[in-house]
Amino acid sequence: MGAAPVIAEKVELRTWIAVAAGMLGAFMAILDIQITNSSLRDILGSLSATQEEGSWISTAYLCAEIVIIPLTALLTQVFGLRGYLMGTTALFLIFSTLCGTAWNLESMIAFRVLQGITGGALIPMAMTLVMTKLPPSKRAAGMGIFGLTATLAPAMGPTVGGYLSEIYGWPTIFYINWAPGLLLLFGVWWGLDRDKGQLKLLAEADWLGIALMAVGLGSLTIMLEEGNSKDWFDSNFILTFAALSVTGILGWAYTSFMSPKPFVNLRLYGQRNFLVATVLSGVIGMGLYGSSYLLPLYLGQIAGYTPMQIGEVIMWAGLPQLFIMPFAAILSSKVDNRILCGFGLTMFGISCMMNAYMDASTGYDQLFWSQIVRAAGQPFIMLTLSQFAMHGIAPKDTASASSLFNMTRNLGGSVGIAMLATTLTNREHFHSAIIGQSVSSFSAATQQRLDQLSAAFISNGIDPATAADKALGVIDRIVRREAFVMAYNDGFVIMAVFLFACVGALFFADKVKAPSGAGAGAH
Repeated sequence: MGAAPVIAEKVELRTWIAVAAGMLGAFMAILDIQITNSSLRDILGSLSATQEEGSWISTAYLCAEIVIIPLTALLTQVFGLRGYLMGTTALFLIFSTLCGTAWNLESMIAFRVLQGITGGALIPMAMTLVMTKLPPSKRAAGMGIFGLTATLAPAMGPTVGGYLSEIYGWPTIFYINWAPGLLLLFGVWWGLDRDKGQLKLLAEADWLGIALMAVGLGSLTIMLEEGNSKDWFDSNFILTFAALSVTGILGWAYTSFMSPKPFVNLRLYGQRNFLVATVLSGVIGMGLYGSSYLLPLYLGQIAGYTPMQIGEVIMWAGLPQLFIMPFAAILSSKVDNRILCGFGLTMFGISCMMNAYMDASTGYDQLFWSQIVRAAGQPFIMLTLSQFAMHGIAPKDTASASSLFNMTRNLGGSVGIAMLATTLTNREHFHSAIIGQSVSSFSAATQQRLDQLSAAFISNGIDPATAADKALGVIDRIVRREAFVMAYNDGFVIMAVFLFACVGALFFADKVKAPSGAGAGAH
């Protein structure tokens, strides 16, 4: 029995193919959270929907994805790993195609929910494949690739979406899933052995706990995604979903601890390493999705960039990671992972601070280096956090740990976007009020500028009254633009503070190194 880890060290090509296919699935599912962002204006125009209604296109997908992730451990046992992966991928491709053919907002939201339910399962299953199919000495490489999917996909979502929608039209952002999807299906079919499902587990499942989890997490996601646009707790809609989320999550926790066979093991949060890793995973989710939310919004609103131009800026937070990740994987077996993760968090925080000094003229040239710094740090974060999360986890709890770790990251993303959207609104009002104290009709400089603008409009044949109104409009737009730029800067400062704070939290975790060599089975 003791020799088993050594025998298992050699990994067949078909196993690597299966693991790579799983990674492709996780990348595809995470990419689809953000891929609609840069094309939203085109999608809303086609579906005759408003900007506020359009937020549901992302909310519906994210909500369904977060709810399905904790169920993945149970559903893998019910249908078998190979059967469930192939089945959920095939359905994901069908629902992606239907999203591209949506005829109104309601049909788009329905198809996005179905796409999220099938795509969400692909994220934790990639991590489960690494832990169950690779020997300990090869897991650093597997976790490295998984970390890459988790950090690269949010960065590349706006880039891929922008290019495709501008060149081929927005439906192609959904049709493109067929390319990786077919590779995924082949890789899983060839790389994994057929395994028997256990349909009887459906009858024995804790359905009350599942229902409470779905209500709790679904309501929490909706509350976070819609809170800012509905004025938070001044809205009965938000109050209702807040109450449902608290009731559902507390009910889920209670039934999980009372049930002899919970569908996901929440007791894992009692393990210090796992708790620290999942909390940090949530904060990294805030940073990953938050920066993928803030920067495209700034470039579109202030710099007036097209989706393709936005993509060209954002891609520099992604592409360098492909070259850095192999070094991060090698170092993770030689250096205390807390140091590596601390380095990654510091670099990510520095990149946010570099973005905290933008003005209305900031564009590609000024943002290039901050994106490079971010790309240099991110591979070290997700790789090491995955190692922390799975360190000391019993084999029977691998699927549960993977589900909870990935669910927390996506929830962190929802919290981050909600927090930043609210920050933008509040800080824009604050800065507008402050600037407005100086830029008033009582200020000589303002009055002089108004006179110059009015004179310019009059010289173009506009009557004096209309010219005066137009001049006021120009000043008002400048004030609002500058207030928004300051609000974006504040958003990046907030993200940097959270990331720097995480460096201290890291040292509550145990010292961990990725296993290396044949004798690493003890890990």
